[in-house]
Amino acid sequence: MQVLDWLAAWPGAVWLQGSGTAYLFVNAAHILGIGLLLGAILPLDLRLVGVLRSFPIAVVGPFLLRVASTGLALALLTGLWLFTVQPKDYVTNAAFLSKLVLLALALANIGLQHYGRHFRAALDGQAIHLSVRILAAVSAILWLSVLVAGRWIGFI
Repeated sequence: MQVLDWLAAWPGAVWLQGSGTAYLFVNAAHILGIGLLLGAILPLDLRLVGVLRSFPIAVVGPFLLRVASTGLALALLTGLWLFTVQPKDYVTNAAFLSKLVLLALALANIGLQHYGRHFRAALDGQAIHLSVRILAAVSAILWLSVLVAGRWIGFI
């Protein structure tokens, strides 16, 4: 619990605890990160699954991947910062713990997908391997689940 006390006393956490305006902007940045992530990853995943065939993946795929990566980085950084405001409350919140598990699974799925040779081939416009399609479907489900779990936190 000393780590949680240290996080809550961190100057960034104290600033957010004492400033509604600062908290508002960090929270808005977190939502922006989520929007960038989901707004980019869902179309990419759907294209890889085979649902959206209207855009050439070799053209749009790398751009969507960069936008999703930027959104992920922003969401992770601001999410960690928001966590420091009430760390003891969050670690006992079932929705928060569920979100962490789902987030870990989604990040592991990124590792599986992006380090496979079939994914790079798909982004180059080659045939989309079945493993890429399956991992893309799993990705969409996991990221939507992370979103729902995140919204659930406020209701517990």
